Amino acid sequence: MTISLQYTNVTVNDVDEAIAFYGDALGLKVQNDVSSGEHRWVTLGTDAQPGLGIVLSDPHAGRSQADGDVMQELLTKGVLPMLVFSTDDLDATFETLRSSGAEVLQEPIQQDWGPRDCAFRDPSGNMVRINQSS
Repeated sequence: MTISLQYTNVTVNDVDEAIAFYGDALGLKVQNDVSSGEHRWVTLGTDAQPGLGIVLSDPHAGRSQADGDVMQELLTKGVLPMLVFSTDDLDATFETLRSSGAEVLQEPIQQDWGPRDCAFRDPSGNMVRINQSS
């Protein structure tokens, strides 16, 4: 038996702002863009990992009002789970993200546990870490 991750979801306040960050700055490509009423789900991916999609949606997409309100509160606090990406050129990726206007949380440093990494917040406040293996 084999198993692999197909999708991961990222809750964002503004899907278009998130596309600019994840698409334009990080280089992911829009694979699917689905609207349902006032909500929208956009899947992005990369040729480096075919079959894996990052789905962007707002806090109320596919949720009850109460659940969406809770997700919005967690998103506003910046406590939703982070995403961790890897790259073969951390310095170039860092500069691209910084020049896009993304909020820098940590400049590239060597971590005690192995990778060299940096951290940003996406436009909605989600933490995104980027690492490069030694």
